[in-house]
Amino acid sequence: MSELLPICPKCNHPAKRITKGICHNCYRRLIWVPPKSPCKRCGRMRPIQAWGFCNGCYNSVFHIEKVKAHNRQNQHNIPNELYKKVVQSCVVCGFDKIIDLHHLDHNHSNNSELNLIGLCPNHHRMVHHRDFCQEVFPVLKSKGYSIPDSYEEDSELKKNLIGTIHKKRLIASGKPDIHNP
Repeated sequence: MSELLPICPKCNHPAKRITKGICHNCYRRLIWVPPKSPCKRCGRMRPIQAWGFCNGCYNSVFHIEKVKAHNRQNQHNIPNELYKKVVQSCVVCGFDKIIDLHHLDHNHSNNSELNLIGLCPNHHRMVHHRDFCQEVFPVLKSKGYSIPDSYEEDSELKKNLIGTIHKKRLIASGKPDIHNP
């Protein structure tokens, strides 16, 4: 016949092991304070995970590739192999140290291999900036990538709209227009 296990007063679960009047899990979670030692890598006084490293340093030393793969999966929702294939180097300049993933159609749910390219941070910013995208798009088109329609030149439109907006504000405020007497 099995003997009855004592019930923990904190969590009301049967406890195989009692420490200081509560189950060992509650003791570890609520009462126990792990000893702190200096981390071998960062030097901060932290609870030690293993091998003399704090939790953060341990993970960055021994599990950094797993963490990166997990983050890529969460951020981009594509397989790790496809991500590594796409971001080998910038398709514009060939830079291969830091590469961003870019969706050609700007639709982040479209993760087909034809829609993904690797760009260095400079060219990635240029693609998303209206003043500089016209410098990068011809290079991408020459390499066979399908580029969405870009913004048309809108300097004239901007001039006309800004004047109209200011005129409407001035009329609404009742002040005279000093720019157009």
